Amino acid sequence: MTTEMRGLPRGRALTRADLAEMPDDGHRYELLDGVLVVSPAPRFRHQDAVVRLAHRLFSACPPDLAVLTAPFDVVLAEDTVIQPDLLVAARSEFTERDLPGAPLLAVEVLSPSTRSIDLLLKKDRLERAGCAHYWVVDADEPSIIVWSLADGAYRQSAHIVGDELHTFDAPFPLAFAPADLVG
Repeated sequence: MTTEMRGLPRGRALTRADLAEMPDDGHRYELLDGVLVVSPAPRFRHQDAVVRLAHRLFSACPPDLAVLTAPFDVVLAEDTVIQPDLLVAARSEFTERDLPGAPLLAVEVLSPSTRSIDLLLKKDRLERAGCAHYWVVDADEPSIIVWSLADGAYRQSAHIVGDELHTFDAPFPLAFAPADLVG
């Protein structure tokens, strides 16, 4: 069975409604300020790091919060819908289809095809939307860059590398080293 996609609109920014028309074909479709971003399926190392981190987050997560993995839409604006690799938000804030607003924590695991998007564009959009914490994991190094929102702007609060154990206070207490996320 093939999925046929209608033509994309010309001369205007895309919206959530346009995004809903994208095919379910194994690609990740996101909107950043009305621009469609299509990402291929991630590689093994990426997904392995996502699962290992999801397990750690889920094990430490209090019952009033939820940990989800992509694909799940986070609606930051009518023209900005992203799917972080991992997200943490209050259970009460989710709908069945999406998270209408910024999560407490968004995590991206870097891939060659999305590196600049994760480090620049998504970071900027999450900051503007008020996402309290943004982590970027580099499974190749391995490392984690941690940004926390203070006075409306992200401040890098940590850059953890290799076997360096780090204790996170937010969004809930958790301790691990970046090397724990790679096999």
